[in-house]
Amino acid sequence: MINIKVVFLLLLSPMWPLGNAEELGDPYIIVNKANNKLAYIEEGKISEVYKVATGKSNDLTPEGEFTITVKAVDPYYRKKDIPGGDKSNPLGTRWIGFDANNTDGRTFGIHGNNNPSAIGRFVTAGCIRMYEKDVQKLYNKIRIGTKIKVVRTQKSFQEYAAEGE
Repeated sequence: MINIKVVFLLLLSPMWPLGNAEELGDPYIIVNKANNKLAYIEEGKISEVYKVATGKSNDLTPEGEFTITVKAVDPYYRKKDIPGGDKSNPLGTRWIGFDANNTDGRTFGIHGNNNPSAIGRFVTAGCIRMYEKDVQKLYNKIRIGTKIKVVRTQKSFQEYAAEGE
């Protein structure tokens, strides 16, 4: 009985090694739009999984592999001229921009938010929103040049990475 419990816990552990880790960068991020989860992969293992929010419609958050090109603390919100650090700023306290759709990392990004109830839902104009404490933690681990893959799949992160899709 105890062996079954151990096997079950190992299978569900976020520290389970990925099948084709050598093909992933280190660190690496995978975002699954199907379940609004983000996996942070370090040393070939999923070290953390975060709940996120993605696009209102499936086409708003671009899918594919991209590169982190911009990082900012207290980002300025250009669309509505809201300064960084302002409580009404929907970008929150951190911006991790990536080069989706041939942009420069200032259009699509992972960022905080000023509405925690939005996390886990399909509500954004294309970005990936996180809880403030989570994006601050991720921001400190990510460097310019880190790869991010955005997908829509019913597979677990382990299944997806093992198949090398």
